[in-house]
Amino acid sequence: MIGLEDFVSDNYSKIGNQVLPPGASLGNGLTPEAARDLGLPAGIAVSASLIDAHAGGLGVIGTDVRGHGLACEGQPVTSRLAVICGTSSCHMGISKDPIFVPGVWGPYFSAMVPGFWLNEGGQSVTGKLIDHMVQGHAAFPELQAKATARCQSIYAYLNSHLDLIKKAQPVGFLTVDLHVWPDFHGNRSPLADLTLKGMVTGLKLSQDLDDLAILYLATVQAIAFGTRFIIEAMEAAGHSISTLFLCGGLSKNPLFVQMHADITGMPVVLSQEVESVLVGAAILGACASGDFTSVQEAMARMSKVGRVVFPRLEDKRYYDKKYQVFLKLVEHQKEYTAIMKGV
Repeated sequence: MIGLEDFVSDNYSKIGNQVLPPGASLGNGLTPEAARDLGLPAGIAVSASLIDAHAGGLGVIGTDVRGHGLACEGQPVTSRLAVICGTSSCHMGISKDPIFVPGVWGPYFSAMVPGFWLNEGGQSVTGKLIDHMVQGHAAFPELQAKATARCQSIYAYLNSHLDLIKKAQPVGFLTVDLHVWPDFHGNRSPLADLTLKGMVTGLKLSQDLDDLAILYLATVQAIAFGTRFIIEAMEAAGHSISTLFLCGGLSKNPLFVQMHADITGMPVVLSQEVESVLVGAAILGACASGDFTSVQEAMARMSKVGRVVFPRLEDKRYYDKKYQVFLKLVEHQKEYTAIMKGV
């Protein structure tokens, strides 16, 4: 239909027609030429690979969680959602049967865990959005200077500053009248609308370090509300999710992790090995080499729980109200667009 029929001709010979699951051993292993270049033995096992985010999902989703008091311990692996969060974020959920989720990619068979269907939600900007909001604020130079003086990252400094200004209330309550819609680069999931824009409501004239810290917090919360929005779409279509498994750069930020737990109402599992993408790649290699008989066995043996962050359930009512505002923001944005188009 789009003029690429030559790909289809001759039984797909141009793009290949042999499909292997992740972790399958390829050919006769490493060729002599590649072995020389890499300084490795010829014939060493080479695995069918994965894209980075899928490897990250593989590195966390099959973790052995026994002894941590998690609901998913007695549930199938399909009750877990892997969130790979960095510059942007991906939300990986798997199922035994294909589930079609509006605005979420897939289902793809054996695309991440062999034998399971993968659905992949996503947020186009997450870490990048936090940087954008913080670095564009008038108080950013002051933040940089103070963080440097304390030999801290700007985000470690902001987190400690929020603890300072929250007084007796939970830190998340600082944004009671500041709300962010995070789609500064359009919405990937679950609305699949690239025309959507970012929104902030509740701004004041002051531009001090307190204001910057609270705007940063509101942005982190908005990203977590976006994850909740994706989970609700996946569950409405037939997924049943009870536990989040976070990896990637943003999972190293304790505020980001706690807000995801509080806002989704689900525990968050962090791996012992923070570079989960590398763990996923190692799992594939260990299957190709025959050290494990299946990807599922390798995941359970090679992925370890580092820390579990539980939601503060006493704050649920507050976050439910914030989530109502979150959904109103996009509803109103669409109304504004319709007014301007004269619809």
